[in-house]
Amino acid sequence: MREATPVSPAVQLAAEGYAILPNIFSPEEAAALLRTIESAGSASPNFRRTQDVFAIRDLLSELPALWPQLLTPRLREVLVGLFRGQAPHLVKAIYFDKPAGSNWLVAWHQDVMVAVDQRQELPGYGPWSNKGGEITVRPPREILAGIITVRLHLDDCDAANGALRVVPGSHRHGIIANEQYPDLISQAVTCAVPAGGLLLMQPLTLHASQRSTSSQPRRVIHLEFSTAELPSGLQWRERLDLPPEVKKPELAT
Repeated sequence: MREATPVSPAVQLAAEGYAILPNIFSPEEAAALLRTIESAGSASPNFRRTQDVFAIRDLLSELPALWPQLLTPRLREVLVGLFRGQAPHLVKAIYFDKPAGSNWLVAWHQDVMVAVDQRQELPGYGPWSNKGGEITVRPPREILAGIITVRLHLDDCDAANGALRVVPGSHRHGIIANEQYPDLISQAVTCAVPAGGLLLMQPLTLHASQRSTSSQPRRVIHLEFSTAELPSGLQWRERLDLPPEVKKPELAT
């Protein structure tokens, strides 16, 4: 019997809206990332700490030392494969820590807003939001479809400690009205990811997470990448360009 041909992460991501890649970061690499995060202060408004969650927004502005630690050869290889040899830029970075027993949950949603440097009235861009000086906007669908979310798990993650649940193929529906969610979420799957693994996702993939019922934490670095350039005069607020070695085609998978 002929074995099935393995499906590449890029193909699965395009078809299902998500893919799981285990063993991308070693235990030593993950531990080094956690040491850098744990060394940070928490005075910035980008830090949010409660008994149920610890989060750092605009992560790489707050902790620039993480950037070279994240760009391991394995991650660079993944990015080149996903973007077919083009050099993407980072457009968003967040750290999430869901402590053991956390009752924090995230309702079903799509990630449809992007952070930009200023407000401009542009065709296809809107609605706009300005919360605490952070300007976000819903861009045209083609911009959202070109973003790839990379969630690096620093702990083993399953249903018990709040693993993400996704609706396969939901990204192909575009922006989904809330009243349509019940028709789709019956198809949801739980994305169990081992420590050091990646969950890849399209922002338009319908997703949610449940409360933790485990004694294990769920610590995740959430990164978003894109090759898209925004209209003249508008910039991704957190944009970071990757160093030249990420462009090398021989790293493509």
